[in-house]
Amino acid sequence: MTVDPATPYADLPVPVVSVQGTPGECGAAYGLAARPLVAANLDLYLRRFREQAGLDSAAVRAAGAGFRRTTVAHHPRVAEMLDGVAEGAEVAVEEIYALNARTELIYGVRPDGGDGGCTAVGVLGTHTATGSLLIGQNWDWHPAQREATVLLVTRDERGHAVVTLAEAGMLAKAGLNSAGVGVCINMLGCDRDGLPRGGGAPGVPYHVLLRSVLEADSLAWALRAACRSPRNASINMVLGQAGDHGGELIDLELAPGEAGWLHPVDGMVTHANHFEAGLPVFDTIKEWGGSSLFRSARARRLLTDAAVAGKVGVDDLMGVFRDHASFPLGICRHVDERDAPLDRSETVYSVLLDLDERRFGLAAGPPCGHDYTWLDLAALLPAD
Repeated sequence: MTVDPATPYADLPVPVVSVQGTPGECGAAYGLAARPLVAANLDLYLRRFREQAGLDSAAVRAAGAGFRRTTVAHHPRVAEMLDGVAEGAEVAVEEIYALNARTELIYGVRPDGGDGGCTAVGVLGTHTATGSLLIGQNWDWHPAQREATVLLVTRDERGHAVVTLAEAGMLAKAGLNSAGVGVCINMLGCDRDGLPRGGGAPGVPYHVLLRSVLEADSLAWALRAACRSPRNASINMVLGQAGDHGGELIDLELAPGEAGWLHPVDGMVTHANHFEAGLPVFDTIKEWGGSSLFRSARARRLLTDAAVAGKVGVDDLMGVFRDHASFPLGICRHVDERDAPLDRSETVYSVLLDLDERRFGLAAGPPCGHDYTWLDLAALLPAD
């Protein structure tokens, strides 16, 4: 269902889709509720697949079929949900899987240095003013995606609930679940990225991997889901789980066939779009340069005083995500007209997650010009 204008969330910058049932039932209800947005998002990406990767509709569907087989093999409940999305939205199931593999399909053909954006931060509850574990990020991507995004809320037949920002037809991006597990993300790039040659089986799609993390009921199982999935694209995840003594927090860098991790220093982790864990890969940011080289360090520096004092609050995180150093390509990213039209990026949305309180904060981007709206997971769930 979409949010009613009379609800307390009428000022939310995205429509809410809240569904419950088995994975297939959740997917079908989501696809039906967001049918126009799914169609619009598919149109956007089919154009990008064609213009940036040289993939016509037949090639996209063939790739989607391969990604579906991999998803069924490794994450069958996620596959059930995606099949349901295609049914509800009345689109080809192969196109839905291609949509969830948009990172692999766009950048598996044309390597990218990974400076497209996204800055993520996590702070342990031992170092926050309220004692809640906080994570958040700016999601930087093409501005056209702003109009094809939803806040997806699901509760499955086991009672496990998830709230996540999602491009329409996808199942996850930054989000949290009822077990207090949360994730924020950054795109990475390395020399191992790319689709298999010679007809080999593809890996688990980027956004399926994210959904599998949010399906986990603990940080340990989230890490298992992430590390055990074969991959064609590099990704960074700031992962946390609320709990006693401030909860737990870790940064996980994943490349095809490799994984590395960073633990909190002074109670926090920060990350941008380059590798920091020393993995034995060639980081393609070296061929591109850009703001990623300072954004993570700057975010840490901006939070250090408050973190050392154990008083980081949501206002401090908002200040980081509104930071304009190296404008327009700072943490708060704005469109740079010097970039080619399909390569343009800005902060589409900014997300804050309070894992202890199961609260989701969202601002339209760039966040320098918008307020954050806070939503409680329990209040977003559909009525029994």
